[in-house]
Amino acid sequence: VQLVESGGGLVQPGTSLTISCVVSGVDNAYYAIGWFRQAPGKKREGVSCINADDLITWYSDSVKGRFTLSRDSGQNSVTLQMNNLESDDAAVYYCAADKVGLACVPREYAHWGQGTQVTVSS
Repeated sequence: VQLVESGGGLVQPGTSLTISCVVSGVDNAYYAIGWFRQAPGKKREGVSCINADDLITWYSDSVKGRFTLSRDSGQNSVTLQMNNLESDDAAVYYCAADKVGLACVPREYAHWGQGTQVTVSS
């Protein structure tokens, strides 16, 4: 399983950014996919996850209403639309996949990408 993130960059507070993850080696449509982030000195945390059958999309309280996770099964990709970015959103964002992914926590995900840096600064 290979996951490759893209789309990170430097943005100003209050603006938007979309990051993407392309999944290969498995059929994306049958895997739980999650976005996680890790800021310097902090633990990796779940941002948003979608379960394998697309029935449930979970968002952390800190991003609810601002971030939107979307899956394109035909393209085997997942995007995270991030609106109204705040300085606390700055982190390395990781895409992860798992056949089950019971919860949006790092230990539940077996396969990881290398991450993409999101910097929020004026």
